Amino acid sequence: MQRLFYFMDLLQHFLIHLSISTDSRTVKSGDLFFALKGENFDGNLYAAKALQLGASLVVVDDPSLSLPDGKFLLVDDVLSALQKLASDYRRLFDVPVLGITGSNGKTTTKELLAAVISKKYNPLVTKGNLNNHIGVPLTLLSARKENDFFIIEMGANHIGEIATLSEIAQPNFGLITNIGKAHLEGFGGEEGVKKGKSELYKYLVKTGGTIFCNQADDVLLSLLPPNAKTIVYEVIHQLQIKQSSPTITYSYKGKEVETQLFGVYNLPNIAAAIAVGSYFGISDDQINEAISSYSPANNRSEITSVNGNEIIKDAYNANPSSLLASLHSFFGQKNDENQIIIIGDMLELGEASEEEHRQILTYTAPFKLFKKIFIGPRFYQFKDQFEGEFYENVTQACEHVHLSSYTDKQILLKGSRGIAVEKILH
Repeated sequence: MQRLFYFMDLLQHFLIHLSISTDSRTVKSGDLFFALKGENFDGNLYAAKALQLGASLVVVDDPSLSLPDGKFLLVDDVLSALQKLASDYRRLFDVPVLGITGSNGKTTTKELLAAVISKKYNPLVTKGNLNNHIGVPLTLLSARKENDFFIIEMGANHIGEIATLSEIAQPNFGLITNIGKAHLEGFGGEEGVKKGKSELYKYLVKTGGTIFCNQADDVLLSLLPPNAKTIVYEVIHQLQIKQSSPTITYSYKGKEVETQLFGVYNLPNIAAAIAVGSYFGISDDQINEAISSYSPANNRSEITSVNGNEIIKDAYNANPSSLLASLHSFFGQKNDENQIIIIGDMLELGEASEEEHRQILTYTAPFKLFKKIFIGPRFYQFKDQFEGEFYENVTQACEHVHLSSYTDKQILLKGSRGIAVEKILH
């Protein structure tokens, strides 16, 4: 197949249809199909099928394909083409674009901000965890003319990824939630995490954007470039905790706000939502209402009741920083023998994995709980050194742990996504 140049550039074609597909199984009439490749798939193999299903154009990078003239665009790399299209499309929107990254709390902060910003704007918000090199472009390409504010979550596990995502999304505002022990393997340690996450700050300085920074976070303050346009907010110092069990109730400017969020570690996320909302002219009452009405989902600080047991599902992901924060909040509520912890392995820690898992076990050792349950091979290696129930995987745990037999217990579930500790509830 010879290289062909389509009569219209890719952006112009997209503007006609405003419809993207990267999965041939879900192609609809008029879709612009991008034949992405992965470790176990090659979208080029499904380009012809996409056309049969009604795709208006397929973008491919395999010159050996035989496709109808005028129905394909041959490029050097499909992913790069998708990212460039998203970047070009983003430039058509003269709106505030807030980029969010960080080791922990990205999604919760994004969703709190979405609730707050929605009081005044019609924001485009990253859906779910579409925060990577594919998800960010797809999010941007879902924007429509009525979207007058973008909230873009950016995730990374290697140095350079946030820089790339920033070039694609072109944020003019940015916020790092925190710097913690997440993806240590990919970043090469904690200093690598700092370098990788702070790429957002560097992009904003380069482009004249504005950084929101939590004054209570010394690490983030230390990463601020000296010439940065910065809004350093003190909100967290003004939040007074009225209740932390099972959910947070806080007071701000004399107003008491009941939230549906578990764990005091969510206070910086709340503070960020307040600070950004205030900057964009949203009233205190509207901000409080938005935060109060926000209901966590998708295994992030979800609180449910089963058979009289209070279950805290904070199992979307875990790293040493987030797990210690969850445990600290959990133990700080009651610290009694009616509590159960169900903790899954923390992944992507590299050489630090063994020591970080040992530290978690050491931290939990003094607490006298009804049960301590640890799931995954990284915790399992310590089964003879610490008290508790240890299982090599969640399937094995499900065979032996039956939560329906318990009543009036407070149960915390926490672990990396790959362990799926929430399956123990079913």
